[in-house]
Amino acid sequence: MEPAPAAVRRATPDGMVAVPAGEFLMGSEDMHAYPADGEGPVRTVYVDAFWIDACAVSNAQFARFAADTGYRTSAERIGWSFVFAGLLPDDFPPTRAVAAAPWWRQVEGADWRRPDGPHSTWEDRADHPVVHVDWDDARAYCAWAGKRLPTEAEWERAARGGLHAKVFPWGDEFEPGGRPRMNVWQGDFPHRHPTADGWYGTCPVDAYEPNAFGLHNATGNVWEWCEDPFSPGDEAPFSSGGGERVAKGGSYLCHASYCRRYRVAARQGLFPDSATGNVGFRCALDMT
Repeated sequence: MEPAPAAVRRATPDGMVAVPAGEFLMGSEDMHAYPADGEGPVRTVYVDAFWIDACAVSNAQFARFAADTGYRTSAERIGWSFVFAGLLPDDFPPTRAVAAAPWWRQVEGADWRRPDGPHSTWEDRADHPVVHVDWDDARAYCAWAGKRLPTEAEWERAARGGLHAKVFPWGDEFEPGGRPRMNVWQGDFPHRHPTADGWYGTCPVDAYEPNAFGLHNATGNVWEWCEDPFSPGDEAPFSSGGGERVAKGGSYLCHASYCRRYRVAARQGLFPDSATGNVGFRCALDMT
């Protein structure tokens, strides 16, 4: 792990939205919830007012950070990362797959600069979310920007947009009026994706209309790191020095056939050194 660069500027709320202080119902116990993930019980949580990025951190923003600091992500240092197989060219050389999830392929040379491997570049998707960043990489960016990662409660409060106990940032209906509202898998996963929403893989950070608080793509597109340790059920939380961390929001690979984690209450635990092609982040800032 590289040391986090010191903040090089005073943080301002430019590009952020204000989330007012207040209580909300956090979690879910409905038919689509994953009890083993610790989504329940539904509980009332109070959150102080704070700022949060309207959009996930983009490739262009991360490029400025890397240029200013010389920071190298974990994927850059180890020389490879996991890429969704469907994003690889048909003639791509054979690579090792994840046994439990064969759609993930270990690709040499894949990192945030080359999201799909050596044949790709971030520059043709500058407004897409940065990916292949682990928890430490995300926190390093936040430190440079004078910000921080949101807590899980802050993230969920912001993603709900002030709505009461709804499934998605806009309400309970998956596609109101038959119109896609987020970037998730739409066909027979992982083989067929008709891309009715126009995207295969990530989409621009502001591709879909924002929720009532002004957040774009709070669900779908990429998983987003939170500050909190992940603790499913009633188990004691992991210490800050190890264990998994919370990620929220789901990604472009989520599909109802196997992963309904594109809901605001959904969560998953990822080890801090996890860096894949569908994990990114957005920053938060105390309101003082």
